[in-house]
Amino acid sequence: MNNSLAPQADSAENAAGHFPPLFVILNAGSGAKDAGEISNQLAEIFAQAQQPYELFFCQRPGDLAAMTEQAIAQASQRNGVVAAAGGDGTIRSVARAVVAAGLPFGVVPLGTFNYFARDNDVPLDVDLAAQALIAGIRAGSERQVQVGLLNDQVFLVNASLGLYPQLLADREQLKQQHGRSRIVAKFAALLTLLKRDIKMLLRIEYSGGQRQGGENVIPASTIFVGNNALQLADIGLEAEAEHVKNGQLAIVALPPMRVSERAAVAFHGLFGVLNKAANVTHFACSQLVVEPLSRRKQRSVKVAMDGEVSRMQPPLTFRVGPKPLRLIVPVSTGDDA
Repeated sequence: MNNSLAPQADSAENAAGHFPPLFVILNAGSGAKDAGEISNQLAEIFAQAQQPYELFFCQRPGDLAAMTEQAIAQASQRNGVVAAAGGDGTIRSVARAVVAAGLPFGVVPLGTFNYFARDNDVPLDVDLAAQALIAGIRAGSERQVQVGLLNDQVFLVNASLGLYPQLLADREQLKQQHGRSRIVAKFAALLTLLKRDIKMLLRIEYSGGQRQGGENVIPASTIFVGNNALQLADIGLEAEAEHVKNGQLAIVALPPMRVSERAAVAFHGLFGVLNKAANVTHFACSQLVVEPLSRRKQRSVKVAMDGEVSRMQPPLTFRVGPKPLRLIVPVSTGDDA
């Protein structure tokens, strides 16, 4: 299979340019489904709908950035739509380039949790998601979706430092051994919280939120910044979920804790009552600056954005992005519908 496929349906309407072309970036490493089967499903759906499209099939991790660049260049030239078929990490990787280009963006969710798709009413079934995408494009059904920034890198669901990035790294190892499922992911998270601890001394500065802006030095094991109302509501932070809907970010800070305390926090989150857990600080703001206080001030720190772990140089600035993502959504839920 070529990396870039272009099986386009021919019709009088398409030749006249009535349907905006669709450029789909499919990550073969996302989810537990067979990527070849998914590409065939999409080809059949687009052919039946007479939807002009090109499919960029990413077989290796290094393919994603290059093919995203190609898709955006073509979509910009042809007034098209760029779509990501993958999990939240793939969606984030494509979306950050799409936001910069100002293009409309679509999603075919293939991940484990699919928080971004679920929060924006995108169907989780591949056929239904593709059909909703086609219908949304043709109806002009768009939603302006808030993006978060961590040192100018886009995140859509959450970003963090401390214990949470380690949790994600441990979870990925367990998934490779036991498969991708929500049960495996939650079990891996619990194991990390029981086995590991991280102790950091952080300077934090926050502004533009429900509290007056200020600066503190705090001991912490995790700083978690949420930009997804559904995920926040699932763990019991309904108030912060509402603030995210109104243009802010949710901040969760955990101090260094004993094993029993970490287990208690984990179970509070698992059962959707994290707001009742002791030792958890949570609030909302539009910008948070975090700087680890260390003798090695230039040392990079491990961070996570939408399930993907990397390293960044502090200070770390989390903020609401100035430009929203132009998301294609099902017709009945679009802002313009």
